[in-house]
Amino acid sequence: MNSKILVATHKQYSFPKNNLYSPIHVGKALSSDDFGYLSDDSGLNISEKNRNFCELTALYWAWKNNFFQESEYCGLVHYRRYFAGQFLFGDFKILSNNEINNYLGNHDLILPKKRKYYIETVENHYANDHNIQDLYILKDILNEKYPDYNNAYDSLMKQNELYLFNMFVMKKELFYSYMNWLFDILFELEKRVDISEYDAYQSRIFGFMSERLFNVWIIKNNFKVKEISIVNIEGENILMKAIGLMKRKFLK
Repeated sequence: MNSKILVATHKQYSFPKNNLYSPIHVGKALSSDDFGYLSDDSGLNISEKNRNFCELTALYWAWKNNFFQESEYCGLVHYRRYFAGQFLFGDFKILSNNEINNYLGNHDLILPKKRKYYIETVENHYANDHNIQDLYILKDILNEKYPDYNNAYDSLMKQNELYLFNMFVMKKELFYSYMNWLFDILFELEKRVDISEYDAYQSRIFGFMSERLFNVWIIKNNFKVKEISIVNIEGENILMKAIGLMKRKFLK
């Protein structure tokens, strides 16, 4: 099967040399740099919203401009985060086309392994990290537009783990269905929340919200998921992440 995976990046970097992975410059409308990659500011796009929507500007661009038109499977990873696999990329091994075909023959989605919080729920974690009122507004929108997703939302909020990073591989038809649902909700949320006083981190609100919505969508539709470890090209300091989590929870 023909597959395409976008690799979201905001800077010049090294990328896999094969037809499966296509780097895309996200937030190109906000940058004077030209790296020679695909960019999210052509055709129908929301590139100028990248500071708020993060990697979703790449997904919106791919959706609205039919980038995956010739692909059976499609996905998104990040310039420093890939799915582990058998394809040799420098000193790392990342997901290959053959593995995608094998996994998605028996599963609906390829996703990174869930992030576990252990000491708090998904809702508690959002309250400690962000403005919890925004999450309540999101719930109101779901209730108005997609009330059949309410139980899935409530279930997620009580859990202590979720899929992060908006990384995935799925069938093209599933991708289009998800995009219609996701952006219908996010654009309505954009109308109702005031982020004018948010700092650069909190301004990424719609990226954060989309991670929660992705999990709600998966729970509601009971998709069969193949979880794969993440290969982080730059490494990850788990200890510092844990310390940061404890500080946000107990010291606010």
